Amino acid sequence: IYTITNGIIHGSVLINDDGKIAAVGEVSLPEGVLVIDGQEKVLMPGIIDAHSHVGIMEEGRGWEGNDVNEAVDPITPHIRALDGINPEDEGIKEALAGGITAACVLPGSANVIGGEGVIVRMHGRCVEEMVIKESIGLKVAFGENPKRVYSGQKKSPSTRMATAALLRENLVKADNYRNKLRKGQVDPEKAPERDLRLESLVKVLNKEIPLRAHAHRMDDIMTAIRIAEEFDLDIVIEHCTDGHKIADILAKKNIKAIVGPTLSTRSKVELKDRSFDTLVTLWKAGVLFSITMDHPVIHLENLPVAAALAVKAGLPEEEALKALTINPAKILGIDDAYGSIEVGKVADLVLWNKNPLEISSIVEKVFINGELVYNNK
Repeated sequence: IYTITNGIIHGSVLINDDGKIAAVGEVSLPEGVLVIDGQEKVLMPGIIDAHSHVGIMEEGRGWEGNDVNEAVDPITPHIRALDGINPEDEGIKEALAGGITAACVLPGSANVIGGEGVIVRMHGRCVEEMVIKESIGLKVAFGENPKRVYSGQKKSPSTRMATAALLRENLVKADNYRNKLRKGQVDPEKAPERDLRLESLVKVLNKEIPLRAHAHRMDDIMTAIRIAEEFDLDIVIEHCTDGHKIADILAKKNIKAIVGPTLSTRSKVELKDRSFDTLVTLWKAGVLFSITMDHPVIHLENLPVAAALAVKAGLPEEEALKALTINPAKILGIDDAYGSIEVGKVADLVLWNKNPLEISSIVEKVFINGELVYNNK
C-alpha cells in the first residue's frame, strides 16, 4: 500500500459503505465483506491532475467538441468550465483506465481572463455526479496566447503590457463593484445591479478562489505574481516552464506551481527551456508542485510516465508520487479528503500490478468513492 503520507506498508484497506476509508494496515475484516485479493499488487490513491481540459476539449470531435476557449472577448470571468463538460468524452474514460480518478478542468488560455474551473471525478453519467468542488479558481493567462489570439483580431491585447493592464483594469472594476455591494448591504437602494463578470472577480478579491495563472516564461510568471501582490490575491502558477530559473523566489513567496506538460515538444517560443530538471529544482527549493498533462495536449493517462521521467531526471520516487496525488490535492484544497490513503478519506483507489512508475505497469482496478468503476482483471 503506497499511502503517500505514511510511507509504504503491507496489509489491507477497509472501505465503509459510505465510500470512506475505515482502516489501513493490519485490518481485521468483518464477516461477509467483499474481499479483493491484492497480493503482490500495489494499491495507491487515485491520481489527480490539477490542470486539464478534459471533457471541454473532446477527443475525435473536432470543432464541435471544442468548448475550451470563448476566444472572441479577452475578458470572460463569468464563464464556467462546469457548463461545458461532456461526461461521455473518450478522454475521461481513458483517463480512468489509466488510474486518474480526478481532474481540475479549466477554460483555456486564449483570454486574459478565461473563466472559472471545476474539480471533477472521472466517473458519472452527468457532470452533477462528477463534481467534487464547483469553483476552484479563476483562469487568467499571460504570455503568447492572448497576444496571438487578439492581435489576429486587431484587438487588445497585442502585447504583454496590455495583458497586464486589462487584468488590472478589471480587478479595479471588481473592487469598485465590491464596495458598492458593501454599501448596498447597509442601504439596499445603493446596491448595484448584478454583474456576473464582476461577481467572479470579487470571489478572487475576497480570496474565496485563487487566480490560476497560465504563465510559462519567467517574466510572465513574475508579472502574474506582481499583480497578485498588488491586489493581495492568492495565486497558483500554471505550467511554470521557467520555474527553475526563479525557484528560490517561488519558495520564498510560497507560490504553488502546476508544472507541465513537460512531455510535449517545444511547440512555441515560451517553451524554449522546457525540461524535467524544472521539477527537481522546484523540489530542492521547497516549492509545492504537481505535474500536469494539460490534457488533451498530452493525454491524462500519461501522468505516471511524466512522473517516471522526472525520477529519471533526479526527482526522488516518493516526491514523484506525491506530485501525482497529495500535492495536487493540496494545491486544489481537497487534501482533507483526497490524495492519500488515510482513515476517513474518500476511497479513490487504484490497484496496479506493480510499481505505477514503471512504464509497463497495468491498472487492474479503479475505485471511486469506494465503488469499483473500472475492472481490468
